[in-house]
Amino acid sequence: MRVLVVGGGAREGALAWKLAQSPALSALFIAPGNPGTASWGSNIAIAVDDVAGLVEFARAQAIDLVVPGPEAPLALGLTDALAAHHIACFGPSQAAAQLETSKIFTKELCAVAQIPTAAWARFTDLAQAQAYIRARPAPIVVKADGLAAGKGVVVALSTEEALDAATAMLADRVHGAAGAEILVEDCLTGPEISFFALCDGETAIFAGMAQDHKRVGEGDTGPNTGGMGAIAPPPLDDPERLIETVMARIIRPTLAAMAERGMPFRGFLFAGLMLTQTGPQLIEFNARFGDPECETLLPLIEDDLLPWLVAGAHGALDPTKKLSWREGASATVILAAKGYPGAYARGAKIDLAQAAHLDALLIFHAGTIEQNGVLQANGGRVLAVTATGADLRTAIERAYRGVDAIDFPEGFSRRDIGARALSAR
Repeated sequence: MRVLVVGGGAREGALAWKLAQSPALSALFIAPGNPGTASWGSNIAIAVDDVAGLVEFARAQAIDLVVPGPEAPLALGLTDALAAHHIACFGPSQAAAQLETSKIFTKELCAVAQIPTAAWARFTDLAQAQAYIRARPAPIVVKADGLAAGKGVVVALSTEEALDAATAMLADRVHGAAGAEILVEDCLTGPEISFFALCDGETAIFAGMAQDHKRVGEGDTGPNTGGMGAIAPPPLDDPERLIETVMARIIRPTLAAMAERGMPFRGFLFAGLMLTQTGPQLIEFNARFGDPECETLLPLIEDDLLPWLVAGAHGALDPTKKLSWREGASATVILAAKGYPGAYARGAKIDLAQAAHLDALLIFHAGTIEQNGVLQANGGRVLAVTATGADLRTAIERAYRGVDAIDFPEGFSRRDIGARALSAR
């Protein structure tokens, strides 16, 4: 099969690495890719938001399957544009991608499908939003309805902080059109996990759980980021029971509700969950694999992933089958540029030679560029260092051994990825 992966980050690197192992693969392209993905396929200089360019390339190269990584091409209708030329895509239509592109759409669907989630209200009028916030206890969450580059959610610890967030979104338009409408919701408490399913419009197959570390500082301090690391599996007392509960109460009802609306969901469905005292509740959906969860989970999947994605894209997943998983655990540590998630410099040199041959280690490029044969930092999150092991402690130790072997003086990482999980065991 001829496959095109869309994206240029570490998630797409992990997808390329996994798909490259398939005996059914005849050619692999990554658009635009990065210096790391060049090890597993051919990088193509087409931007993720160039839908016309991606479709034309897929047609010219007789691509059998397109696998989008980030949300941007899905929001722009890449799947629909490919379908018009009978090219399979393992990703949702533009309408179905509203599960991620509109938080209000998802909340309304939750109400219809009786999916457990936090109490909420929607606003376009600032005065009404302020009155609602003052009437609710803090902490409280303020969210821009649309995509805001991961910056559209404020978990306000005080009423004043929530009022400021609502003002910034509705009056100051800090997120532009994405924040023209906001939702204000109660703050859920408990452990947070990322839950994934492969979906074909009707059938959903469990595709792993992970625990992301969003804040930039150790001890979960500082501003939120795109993710500073992840572990899998997360520490749970009864994971099998949780999986069946989430599939029965959240994932399958979502697929049924989407199908009833005439917008069946195909692709990776990512449910961000809070494990509250009353059971799992939905925080939000993403319409694609998570990052860095993708880098953490794919090394644990024993199956050839390509046939699963093909079946999903064609609405042919077998509900009686399950993915096969390797024993053990996985951990990913992000190496970021100093200053991230604020201002950071580009162009710092990186040397991977010492880390390249360490056992059970994978290095996925997130924000790098190669200039005259020299690897350089070219983003906020620069490298995703992933390791596996017989247990979580071993995986974490191996990941940090890899981080320490990388020569990148202008980079930094959190040193406590997985520490809370280890203390809970």
